[in-house]
Amino acid sequence: MDYLVVLVAGLFAGTLGGIVGTGSSLVLMPILVVMFGPRQAVPIMAVAAFAGNLGRVLAWRREIDWRACAAYSVTAIPGAMLGARLLLAIPAGVAETALGVFFLALIPARHWLARHDFRLTRTHLMLLGAPLGVLTGVVVSTGPLTVPLFTFYGLERGAFLGTEAASSLGMYAAKAATFRALGALPLELLLHGLAVGATLMAGSFAGRFFVLRLSPASYRSLIDGLMAISGISLLWVAFR
Repeated sequence: MDYLVVLVAGLFAGTLGGIVGTGSSLVLMPILVVMFGPRQAVPIMAVAAFAGNLGRVLAWRREIDWRACAAYSVTAIPGAMLGARLLLAIPAGVAETALGVFFLALIPARHWLARHDFRLTRTHLMLLGAPLGVLTGVVVSTGPLTVPLFTFYGLERGAFLGTEAASSLGMYAAKAATFRALGALPLELLLHGLAVGATLMAGSFAGRFFVLRLSPASYRSLIDGLMAISGISLLWVAFR
């Protein structure tokens, strides 16, 4: 029954991630922590997130901006490896508190920058990849950070979902490999992560069905709602 709950939650989380590009970890992590404990849940989620992002890459492969993906990944991947090593060294709650406040502040900031027609270039993506990669290694998910990053670059809906997912593949692979090298990802946890990841992949294709029917304005409203939920959730985790 416990595994059935995880698989159903994984399908829902994958569909959510397939619609807004992130959010899967917010749904799954509380369940994984209860079932496996916090130390085991993080590497399991890293493997599952890799599979979920692979599903979005396959679903939107024709719309991916591979140049933007490469510019971001070249610095984000080594950053994620460093962040995974830092995970065990920093005090609990520090990263979550900072990110929670930042996510909430991004909502008005995103609208202000959109009114001023602010756009990022591939050089910006390369420069921002390193710190975001480190954060991805330290916390469970920084999806709400990459959402405005790629939307300010000018991507929306399918192009955004596919490019963001392709850029995340290398980071989550590096994070999982680092956990494996440090002995934090034994074969049993790897298999758990692949099982959960299979449901995320299935949800990615279900999410495509909804995205194609959303207007650009509705999609942007969903992004705002996601950042609000992410910020509040991280603050709750940090102070509970």
